[in-house]
This record gives sequence, C-alpha cells and structure tokens, in this order.
Amino acid sequence: MSEECCSSNRKTMIVACSGASNVGQISNQAAVELGREVFGKMFCLAAVGAHINNFLFSAQNVDNLVAIDGCPVGCAIRLLEHAEVPVFAYVVVQNLGIEKKADSLFEEGEVKNVKDAIREACKSNASRIVDTHGPCSCCA
Repeated sequence: MSEECCSSNRKTMIVACSGASNVGQISNQAAVELGREVFGKMFCLAAVGAHINNFLFSAQNVDNLVAIDGCPVGCAIRLLEHAEVPVFAYVVVQNLGIEKKADSLFEEGEVKNVKDAIREACKSNASRIVDTHGPCSCCA
C-alpha cells in the first residue's frame, strides 16, 4: 500500500477522534475512508495514548501525521501533544460548520467535507516542507 501525501516518498499516518457524538464518528469515518483511498494509513490513536512503545515510536517518527478531532475539546490533539507526537495537519470537524449532536448519526456529505479539509490542510502544509524530490500529482 502506498502511503503518500504531497511527496513521492513521504509516509502519512491518520489518527482520529472516535467519540460517541456524530462529529466523533464523522472523524473516524473520514480517517477510515482516507485510508481506503490510499491517502495515508489509519493508525490507532488509543495505542499512542497508552504509550505502547512500537505505536508511540511509529507516531513520533512518521513523516506526516494527520489528526482529526470531532470537536474543540480536542481529545486527539491533546493526546498527541502529551505523547510528544508532532502533527503535520489538523482538522476539527465542528469548525467546518457541522453541528455536534449527542447521537452517532451523520451524512456521507459531512464525511466528504472533512476529507476535503484534510486534503487542503496537507496541501497547505506541504508548501512549508523542503522536498528535494519535487511535488507529486496529489498536490498539483
């Protein structure tokens, strides 16, 4: 499986909130779909938070880590900060105009909006990275 984002040799890891609200489930579904679309590889946020050595090492050393939080409480980003894991791109679902609800129901269009926002965040951040291999087709 190719794990590329904005470079021919950069690996991308995706972690997501999986909270009990709709925005938590949207975060998780966006990560699942981005993994299936070979945008990056979904990774276990809970294992990083539990400081399981191999997971923590992988997260701290991946080229690009993408984090998705459902709401501004920011459980995923706080967990990553606590574990000293650098984040390449970050999106909060609720900041995209999706209202948080106490149930886990969501619409596919909401997931698409989150995936588009992640792609844009990666594209914006890629311009800050010096890459001697030049841009790839995903950033054009």
